[in-house]
Amino acid sequence: MTPTDRTPARLRLDAALHGLTGTFRGMTAAPDEDNCECHWGSAEDLARLKTPDVVLDPDLLRRTWQAIDWRDHGAVLRRILPQFATALVGGQVEPIFDMGDVGQSFGRGRWQRWPGDQAAAVREFLHAWWADSLTAPDTVVPAHDVFALCAEASGTVTPWLAVWDRENRPTADRRLVEAVDQWEFDLLGGKLPWYAWDHDEKRIIELSNWLADRAPARLSSQGAPEEMHHWVRLLGLPGPARWEDPHWPGYTY
Repeated sequence: MTPTDRTPARLRLDAALHGLTGTFRGMTAAPDEDNCECHWGSAEDLARLKTPDVVLDPDLLRRTWQAIDWRDHGAVLRRILPQFATALVGGQVEPIFDMGDVGQSFGRGRWQRWPGDQAAAVREFLHAWWADSLTAPDTVVPAHDVFALCAEASGTVTPWLAVWDRENRPTADRRLVEAVDQWEFDLLGGKLPWYAWDHDEKRIIELSNWLADRAPARLSSQGAPEEMHHWVRLLGLPGPARWEDPHWPGYTY
């Protein structure tokens, strides 16, 4: 992509990535941080996390964000964030299950409790990436995967749905068709459609109701098949009415 091809959303994302680099430059894991050599990595690997601004090899980056047993998750996340975010945007991060578990690596760091400038840099990155995923002609990471990461990183679906609500261009509508196609099975079964520790009923209901209310017109604008319209309509029905509807797809869970 040349500079003249960059959309306003992509320019915002580039600026957010640059902001992460500036905000977290010089960060390291805590001096007493430790992890199991048998399961995580060597003393040399751990020493790299305690050395600022050294580029980590992809395998070490992967092991670091995936580990759930750091003593200070926040410090480790701050250490890797600039490289981690760039790898995410470039599609170079492979989740264990899906992008929900990548989002949980942000949640474990409790970034929303960090000092104001640090929390703001993370928040801007997430919002900028989400906006770009809805507007870019082509996306390296599907928008519904970015949504899952943002939802798990923040613990809520509300702000991300609000952005989707405001973004009413055809590209965002196409992303919605793709999301419904990926999400309908789990949502109709009363589960979040990505890997989550907590299938919080509030988030499930909010996402389901938003789709039932907002998706039909946008699906129509993209010529989505009739079955998709039934899926989102069923999401707005309570359990028994949903299962007894003549258009229930016959799923068993």
